[in-house]
Amino acid sequence: MALAIDLVLAPVDSSDDSHEAVEYAVAVAKRYDADLHLLHLLDERVLQGLETDDISADTVAAQQRSFTADVRDDLAVESVSLSHSSAVGFSSSRLAQTPGSVTLDAADQLDADFLVVPRVTTSSETHVLGKAALYILEYASQPVLSV
Repeated sequence: MALAIDLVLAPVDSSDDSHEAVEYAVAVAKRYDADLHLLHLLDERVLQGLETDDISADTVAAQQRSFTADVRDDLAVESVSLSHSSAVGFSSSRLAQTPGSVTLDAADQLDADFLVVPRVTTSSETHVLGKAALYILEYASQPVLSV
């Protein structure tokens, strides 16, 4: 029985690890003729910067558009329908809001069939997704590729 995949979800942050994971997500989407959705996760520092007006929302949006454009240009995704959205990976008032839980909530809301996440690496100390990978692997109801 073949695996039916209509939507691949790839959570991303500003790391090289997430860009590499997107390469695999594109390959999976192409293989299964599926759509690809990039979920841009905002970390605590960005959220605090937005709340204190040290970072503008326009700057964050521009960075996300740039990352998405790079994916389109670098990975030749013309054969894959690409969409993207943003989510805050942390909350100071909700302890259960973590990058992993936010990713899984988005996967359920988007009805994603497959997840591709960066593996925990030595550079994960400074990036949102490295901290979320183990949680996603443990609790996802969808198949997960950790790269």
